[in-house]
Amino acid sequence: MSNIIEELFYGNLEPQELTTEIKPRLKKKLSELVKKEEELTSKLSEEEKELFSNYTCAYNEFSSISNSDSFISGFRFGARFTYDTFVVNSKGGM
Repeated sequence: MSNIIEELFYGNLEPQELTTEIKPRLKKKLSELVKKEEELTSKLSEEEKELFSNYTCAYNEFSSISNSDSFISGFRFGARFTYDTFVVNSKGGM
């Protein structure tokens, strides 16, 4: 049996695919967001719509990078926590 790191390396594990269903709370917020965007864009000129679209694309890119950084930081923290729990304590540490 392979370990989880090996599974991840060979592409057999896709963390983003583990949750395929949008939770009701998130679905509600997404619906509200779509409604507000439609309301806003209906009041904009074509030039303003393009500017808003460019803004949302830039924000989505920023958000994606920020989420990635948060995921990596959390993963590293979890790894350090696990290491401390199982390795440091087994060496006679506190």
